[in-house]
Amino acid sequence: MIHYLAIVEDEGPEFAVGVWFPDLPGCTSAGDTVEEAMLNAREVVALYLEDFPADGKPNPSPRSLAEIKADPEHADDVVKYIVALIPFDPVPHRVAAE
Repeated sequence: MIHYLAIVEDEGPEFAVGVWFPDLPGCTSAGDTVEEAMLNAREVVALYLEDFPADGKPNPSPRSLAEIKADPEHADDVVKYIVALIPFDPVPHRVAAE
């Protein structure tokens, strides 16, 4: 199981909750609540990453929280927003044929 760090932007009740991933450029999600945004985030990570192996590319390596805090591009976001780890199983469990 791999975990990607997510930045969760909860700006209040009149705005959607946004989720984005410092290690997955362009991979974003949202929801009307934090719970919905987090569920959507896990799904969007799986969709984002499904083409990497098909294209012969490895999945991007997730960085640790300490590494992202040290990255000047994302350090302020880690302090300002909620940080969460989103799990991704690079080998999906297969359902046995009945």
